[in-house]
Amino acid sequence: MKKLVIPIVVVVALVTGCRSAAPPQNEVLGYCIGQAGKTLKALPADADMIPRSIANGKTDWRFVNYRDWTCGFWPGILWYSYEYTHDDKWKLAAQRYSRALFPLVDSAAIDHDLGFQVFTSIGNGYRLTHDTVYRTILLRAADTLAKLFNPKVGTILSWPRAVPGVDWPLRHNTIMDNMINLELLFWAAKNGGDKKLYDIAVQHATTTMQNHFRPDYSSYHVVVYDTATGKKIKDITHQGFSDSSMWARGQSWAIYGFTMVYRETKDKRFLDFAQKVTDVYLKKLPADRIPYWDFNASKVPDEPRDASAAAVTSSALLELSTLVTDKAKGTYYREQAEQMLQTLSTAVYQSREVNNAFLLHSTGHKPNGGEIDASIIYADYYYIEALLRLKKLAEGKSIYDKL
Repeated sequence: MKKLVIPIVVVVALVTGCRSAAPPQNEVLGYCIGQAGKTLKALPADADMIPRSIANGKTDWRFVNYRDWTCGFWPGILWYSYEYTHDDKWKLAAQRYSRALFPLVDSAAIDHDLGFQVFTSIGNGYRLTHDTVYRTILLRAADTLAKLFNPKVGTILSWPRAVPGVDWPLRHNTIMDNMINLELLFWAAKNGGDKKLYDIAVQHATTTMQNHFRPDYSSYHVVVYDTATGKKIKDITHQGFSDSSMWARGQSWAIYGFTMVYRETKDKRFLDFAQKVTDVYLKKLPADRIPYWDFNASKVPDEPRDASAAAVTSSALLELSTLVTDKAKGTYYREQAEQMLQTLSTAVYQSREVNNAFLLHSTGHKPNGGEIDASIIYADYYYIEALLRLKKLAEGKSIYDKL
């Protein structure tokens, strides 16, 4: 593939509040395809060796198997690469790595992450190919995920295992990340699955909306409930700075999740709420629009950034910009997304010759010392998703159209 030169955006334009042109999608997407190609070439023959992250200062991917919560993002990137290029090389690779995830539906869910695992991968595969085998796997995964729903609480259990502070099994825990997994349930309810899956997804979103947020609409990472009565017990964090802080990626999951829930339900409560959780995030961003890993971390501005949160949010904002009824608000959300993508597409944040990932400077689990200032696969996934969405909008298409 011809090497593409990525234009560097002058970040001063962001600092001064001037609107800049969106990054040239074809060039930046070409960069992503080139980086993905380098990763694909370097991968071991075993399709169960799935890239997850590259540590700061390293050049090699750390691999995980199909049980890891991040396992769906690499095949998802391959499907997006196929959508952009229409090159069967990417389709064949995406099929290979998607098939490696099929065993996920052969046993009970070990946590809430089935949506992350199968919908980013097999879900994109079904969207682009309509392969009936993919449809079957997705429907089975939705049924498995639904078994974690506690009707007394009104949410899906996130961690059916020992995690510090959640008091399992006496207590029921739900984390903000779980909002993303609801898309699998919505899809299944529309594609041959039990209609109760829709109701579970709506109830989970409603309960989360009621219990997971502070008065300013910043989110808690974890809410712990009494398993038997459904009563809320406490709000804590697991990956954030403190129980009272706004963990950046957690807030991005909320922005993405409630935007998606409105798309699926057309219930304006969720559209209003999506804007509220978005606005508090945007208000607190630094000038370059890339958040610190936690907005309230004690050493800001000397704290690590989180490019993954920026990538998730930029993709969500592009969708939200098409759903809001206020035209000025829609323009504002799209401009914010474009500015985030502009910064992510500079030499500061793109991996380029440093390693084979798309992006640098993501933070996974800082309190646990994991993946700090690293390249992480889900940052790359949401980055290419956002770029594809922006390309479609620039061409006058819906973000839900195929390229």
